[in-house]
Amino acid sequence: MKVMKFGGTSVGSPDRIKNVASLITSSGEPTFVVLSAMSGTTNSLIEISDYLYKKNPEGANEVINSLEKKYGQHVDELYATDEYKESTRNFLHGEFDYLRSFTKDLFTSFEEKSIVAQGEIISTNMMVNYLKEIGINAVLLNALDFMRTDKNAEPDSAYIKEKLTAIMKENEGYQIYITQGFICRNAYGEVDNLQRGGSDYTASLIGAALLADEIQIWTDIDGMHNNDPRVVDHTEAVRQLNFEEAAELAYFGAKILHPTCVQPAKFAGIPVRLKNTMDPKTEGTIIDNVIVRGKIKAVAAKDNITAIKIKSSRMLLATGFLRKVFEIFESYQTPIDMIATSEVGVSMSIDNDAHLNEIVDELKKYGTVTVDSDMCIICVVGDLDWSNLGFETLATDAMKNIPVRMISYGGSNYNISFLIKSVDKKRALQNLSDTLFK
Repeated sequence: MKVMKFGGTSVGSPDRIKNVASLITSSGEPTFVVLSAMSGTTNSLIEISDYLYKKNPEGANEVINSLEKKYGQHVDELYATDEYKESTRNFLHGEFDYLRSFTKDLFTSFEEKSIVAQGEIISTNMMVNYLKEIGINAVLLNALDFMRTDKNAEPDSAYIKEKLTAIMKENEGYQIYITQGFICRNAYGEVDNLQRGGSDYTASLIGAALLADEIQIWTDIDGMHNNDPRVVDHTEAVRQLNFEEAAELAYFGAKILHPTCVQPAKFAGIPVRLKNTMDPKTEGTIIDNVIVRGKIKAVAAKDNITAIKIKSSRMLLATGFLRKVFEIFESYQTPIDMIATSEVGVSMSIDNDAHLNEIVDELKKYGTVTVDSDMCIICVVGDLDWSNLGFETLATDAMKNIPVRMISYGGSNYNISFLIKSVDKKRALQNLSDTLFK
């Protein structure tokens, strides 16, 4: 069995839902499908929640009415028979009545996550009804029955595997299994979501639990590219990546994938394939445990970076200095991207400046602090083990005309990172493409 995940744009209209239906049924083999909410729906549901928090039922109802009208049009376009038009309208009527119930008594408590979850619940019900209408043996499995996080808000893999295995045994014999991405219950039974990676994370967790043959992530681009196609001309899709390489690219700016969402697949040894819904015949990108030796694969960029430098003559031989510095960042839940140390100072970069002022105030206890904003991290990814002579020279040579604030090399066998000013980003990415992929 393979697992296929489709994002919001892939199911963003009746025509695209029909296209997805043809993709998931083309093989005739049992397939597990994970769906996001239709594009735009989640934003509308968040807006409804915002009006409810602000005790504005008129505003909430206006958005609810607009969303209901939109889905009413989708029903007319998607279904051909009166039977499935009526059953889907009845389902949607119940969904929108549920949303309106919160506008009638503003003192009734509600959770935004419960409201937002309705987007995935709607899209999956509409897909299953369409599949049944065209004669496909399909079943809807509620993700809230098996997808759960623990008390640390991390996926409870053992619970997911146990519950999903039992549910699959109860529903043997179907060709298509449909479930919601993103949504889950937390350790206390409340409706929640997976946050990082969303529906991709759901697909990876399900694939690992079922020991799937392959997990496919379908988007509107034909896999990971060797550079940012929005910035650099003539980029190409990378046909194969190691899990570590994919994680580095995702962390440092490749928006197609979240860095943590493929971890369950990696540990289970299940390949993940990135495919293009708009051009399904393209090969896409396969992510697996295979390492291609001696090859640079891709470049990515991470924006909105802030560099912080602490200079202190007391740092020399001062046991515990770095620990104290790191504890400041930890206390404000601010991760560090890059770090470089010298005899009298340490430089770090962060991508979250929400607590920058507080962090700087704390750091001033230990030395002189300088801050550089509007920076960018450029990441070169591939088999960059130090024994591969000349790879670091290729990367640095491409950056020879770009002012570089920091370089990180050796922390990973798959990554060389450069911290530069954001204004130099486009030139740096183009130079790297011209040097590494010509």
